Amino acid sequence: MIKQANLLFAASLMFCLSVVSPVRAHLEGNTPPPHCQLSFLDGKLAEGWEAMKGEVVYVDFWASWCPPCVKSFPFMSQLTHEFKDKGLKVIAINLDESVEDAKEFLAKRPVNFPILIDASKQCAQDFGVIAMPSTYIIDKKGFVRHIHRGFRTGEAEELRRLIEQLLIEEI
Repeated sequence: MIKQANLLFAASLMFCLSVVSPVRAHLEGNTPPPHCQLSFLDGKLAEGWEAMKGEVVYVDFWASWCPPCVKSFPFMSQLTHEFKDKGLKVIAINLDESVEDAKEFLAKRPVNFPILIDASKQCAQDFGVIAMPSTYIIDKKGFVRHIHRGFRTGEAEELRRLIEQLLIEEI
């Protein structure tokens, strides 16, 4: 049953590739991220994006059934280790149907960054998530500056350079 739900969710994401509205798809530039109701794995509500102004925020939407997501987690841990003290905040937002699937995934892959849950999937919809993983990099002013879909090992250096550039920008 869970596998069917995951397949249905994956199919719906693929369907979104062809029907995503241009308004939702274009967040880059001077666009703030959409308001989201997110919670931690324990159910505690997470703070809003406004509270993170002044930091560069790497927001990654992921799911336990996503093979590229498995590859992206060590990279996000490395980013956190390298840049946390320089103003980077990495946040991974889980889109699994079951929180237990996320917890099982994380038990095998411990992380050093916050994991949030988008229970309603409204946040993913408002961001225009159409692939897994989908990454949105928010600058210190609170604007979405870069969108990256998927994760291939060779892309890590380009993402790292972009983050380094945003970290040295003045507010």
